[in-house]
Amino acid sequence: MLDSFTKKRIEKILQIYIDNKIPPELRNDIQILYKFRANTVTLSQERPGYMGGRFEYPIAQLRLEDTYWKVYWMDSKKKWHFIDDIEPHGNFETQLMKIDQSDMFWY
Repeated sequence: MLDSFTKKRIEKILQIYIDNKIPPELRNDIQILYKFRANTVTLSQERPGYMGGRFEYPIAQLRLEDTYWKVYWMDSKKKWHFIDDIEPHGNFETQLMKIDQSDMFWY
């Protein structure tokens, strides 16, 4: 489980990332959300649904395993898979930037 200091640091990193990723004029429509669970941070995006309401879909999951952050993607059966192309790294922010730069996650 992430300690409170690490969790606060990650929340701060994610808030800065979200503020820079979503233009102010779109923030009412598109939101990037994150959830903590044990040593896992799951990123998702929420946007308006086609028939009203809101739709949330997962973007990526970062897992702290030993001292390295690993990045995962979710398949259509809602199962998470490790991404071999993104090498585990000890820095959360480095992994977040790799997710941001990949066209695998954003469409």
